[in-house]
Amino acid sequence: MARGPDSRKRPPSRIVIQYPAPAVDLGRYPVKRCVGDVVEVSADIFRDGHELLRAVVKYRPADGQSRRWRECELHRIDADQDGVRWAGSFEVDVAGRWQYTFEAWTDRFGTWRDELRRKLEAGRADQPDDASAAQSGEPGSRAGGWLAGELSEGVELLRGAEQRATVQRDRVLIQRALAILEDGGANAAHRHAAALDEALYAAVERAQERDGATSLEPLALEVDRVRARFGSWYELFPRSWGGLRGVEAQLPRLAELGFDVVYLTPIHPIGTSNRKGRDNALIAAPDDPGSPWAIGNANGGHDAIDPGLGTIDDLRSLTRAAHKLEIDIALDFAIQCSADHPWLREHPEWFHHRPDGTLKYAENPPKRYQDIYNVNWDTQDWRNLWEALLQVVLQWVRCGVKVFRVDNPHTKPAAFWAWLIEQVHAEDRDVIFLAEAFTRRAMMRHLAKIGFTQSYTYFTWKNSRSELTEYVLELARSGEQDYLRPNFFANTPDILHEYLQRGGRPAFEARLVLAATLSPSYGIYSGFEKIENVAVRAGSEEYLHSEKYELRERTLDGVLLPMVKRLNLARREQPALQQLDNVSFLSTENEALIAYVKQTGANSVITVVNLDPHSAQEGLAVVPAQLGLPPVFSVRDLLSGERYEWRLGRNYVRLEPGVHQAHVNLVEAA
Repeated sequence: MARGPDSRKRPPSRIVIQYPAPAVDLGRYPVKRCVGDVVEVSADIFRDGHELLRAVVKYRPADGQSRRWRECELHRIDADQDGVRWAGSFEVDVAGRWQYTFEAWTDRFGTWRDELRRKLEAGRADQPDDASAAQSGEPGSRAGGWLAGELSEGVELLRGAEQRATVQRDRVLIQRALAILEDGGANAAHRHAAALDEALYAAVERAQERDGATSLEPLALEVDRVRARFGSWYELFPRSWGGLRGVEAQLPRLAELGFDVVYLTPIHPIGTSNRKGRDNALIAAPDDPGSPWAIGNANGGHDAIDPGLGTIDDLRSLTRAAHKLEIDIALDFAIQCSADHPWLREHPEWFHHRPDGTLKYAENPPKRYQDIYNVNWDTQDWRNLWEALLQVVLQWVRCGVKVFRVDNPHTKPAAFWAWLIEQVHAEDRDVIFLAEAFTRRAMMRHLAKIGFTQSYTYFTWKNSRSELTEYVLELARSGEQDYLRPNFFANTPDILHEYLQRGGRPAFEARLVLAATLSPSYGIYSGFEKIENVAVRAGSEEYLHSEKYELRERTLDGVLLPMVKRLNLARREQPALQQLDNVSFLSTENEALIAYVKQTGANSVITVVNLDPHSAQEGLAVVPAQLGLPPVFSVRDLLSGERYEWRLGRNYVRLEPGVHQAHVNLVEAA
């Protein structure tokens, strides 16, 4: 049975708005941007008939004191092809949750004006334009031509605009036009010119009623501080640097090297039961310190600091000193407990017991973690478990910690993370969460959608030209760029890739340049700068004498630190290196060479890397005309300082290990 019209006084809008962008899962999850970003938006907007439309994007902070919508006008981006795609942009200026939507309406005055203009251009001013005009018998000289009907419609529209105009000069302009259009004795050409006046059109548009306006349900936009997108990370074990005070002493040097985030592995007391020994041995020697990820002993659990590292006051001092240097301190948040953790005694219901009463230690076959136990997320006391973990994070936030690297979040409930991140952000919106989730891509994407600020990636295992190109384009162009922010760690305490094991210093240089120039956020684990590349055994990605299980005495004097410093300086000075989705890969005619350009406004950086750590490679970096660069231009290598002349088309490149492993070429202004 056909349905009749509903009870609304006005009929439904005739305007359709669809396919808004950006939108994550049709608006189910928020799009992510950073403070100062210009948000580019678009949507399909159309209606039946031939009337002209107007459209705006409306936006506002969702949790601010002001609920007033701001607006920016949209424009058709394919008007010459009679398309329906409209686009515009707006800037976000504060962190927090934002809303944005699209509103469109019929442009009555613009439609009338356009029809009048087209009739005049077609030479119809002296011809009957409809039957009523043909039968009126009114002489054209007295009625203003056969377009008198159109002019009368314009008068009516202008009268409405006059009443709504709030700007005095607009009202005066409209009144003058009305006087001319209503003057039956005026010259027709004069009346037509007044009707089509551009200044009049602008004045009426400012006062025009939004006829038949329709809008979409607001979409969510999560705006973070810039560190959420851009930063250089340095990971270290505090016990290898003299504890928290020792780390604080290194901050000026780390700042000089250009690091923005100093990430500390877990700082909590370490269990003694089942403690791991050197090289992951099942039996520890008396002086073996154990793995920092085996959290908890008689001195406390996740809310305590190992006495050998310092005190909470030492941590507060560290975060204050770091803040003065514009460095963030990141803590590891690992939800797992040693057999000596206070929670096993105080909350046995938070852990899964076998039928015989024993606990099962953590495993990730083939890896086995005999020194830790996972919590039971299905416990009936889950609310108190969740709340306890929240209080742990908030305690460290109140000590000045603004960043958390979350260990294996994909093995915990996604609903828990969504809740925890929302609760933490309610207290401190600047807190950043990095997901260490090397798992299925669907889970990695979902963690990003529900609130994680950044994510580890598969970058470590992408070493060929084709692998890198495919993966980076997925991150930058597939839609993931609207919610998943990658962090390209070149190595971790758990991952020493075969490429680094076999390639020596040239391999380390290649991976460093790739990480630092492809991703706005990247990191290295201490030892990378010293070319530490010996695995515990063939086929393993574990380090020999891993720092996870033994004490080291670290110093900042690695051979790669000068290159690290130059790259971090380039990243700070070149806006193009601070974005992800502005990358274009270039043809090299040699699979051992990878070349790409990043462009932001007038800033262009062309990077070429030799992926072969053993042999010199030569080829061509082909610069296409669509990049908008001059036919001939100069580049300066930000690594060596050398200058070269480049051009559109083919540019010869030769990169030799030990001489140049890469070029990071800044295109200099003419």
